[in-house]
Amino acid sequence: MAAINIQVSLRHYYRGHVNDNLLDTLRQCALEIRDAVSNHRGRGFSGQRPTQYHLDLAADEVALRVLIGAGFRVVSEESGVSGRGDYTVVVDPIDGSTNCDHGIPFYATSLAVMRDDEIIAGLVMNQATGTTFEAQKGAGATRDGTAISSSGQTDVARSIMAFSGLPARHLGWAQYRALGAASLEICLVADGSLDVYAVAQHSALNPWDYLAGLLILRESGGVAGDYLGENLDTFDAVVRRPVFSASPELLQFMLGQGEL
Repeated sequence: MAAINIQVSLRHYYRGHVNDNLLDTLRQCALEIRDAVSNHRGRGFSGQRPTQYHLDLAADEVALRVLIGAGFRVVSEESGVSGRGDYTVVVDPIDGSTNCDHGIPFYATSLAVMRDDEIIAGLVMNQATGTTFEAQKGAGATRDGTAISSSGQTDVARSIMAFSGLPARHLGWAQYRALGAASLEICLVADGSLDVYAVAQHSALNPWDYLAGLLILRESGGVAGDYLGENLDTFDAVVRRPVFSASPELLQFMLGQGEL
């Protein structure tokens, strides 16, 4: 029955009606992951894969159960491709696993629903606080149910930026941060807290790191691009070097400087 409800929900979406049935499944998934992870923090690495924690495995087990049970095909950072369905959920069960395991309150579950190469819904939940960012294509973006918009900042000298990795040079920004959870940092650009989030040297992102945040950013009025000109709207397990910006002007500036 759950799978039927999801398909009905998606049909309604494509008739132009905003509904919460699809996001309800994403919320359920994120909340169940939150409960599961609370029992695995501080246990360290799983030993199965470099940088994979016990909490990642616990979170992935929940994600697969909920999402495949709802009739989705799933692409997960932790377990690859599983399940079958017309719609794919790209999931990072815990983005910011090191933060989570060490008790740093900045880590998230990121869930993006794709139909072919189109992102139609996204949810990013800060599992430390419960703060939840959501978007459906064409319906705007919210934080805890309240509409959000990017800052619109165009001046690099006034910008607060965040990075994945360590930038090799200073481009004249006002301040910068490195917070350790890409999906949440993109959402902070979406809600105006940050002006840019970019990939710096020796770093890269995969689609499960950014797809949900990408839709939330776009629906908030922000823009994104890739240093190498690659398409960001893909669920294939490929690395990208993106920039997420509050304005087209800042994006053009960052891309014009070349890779940091």
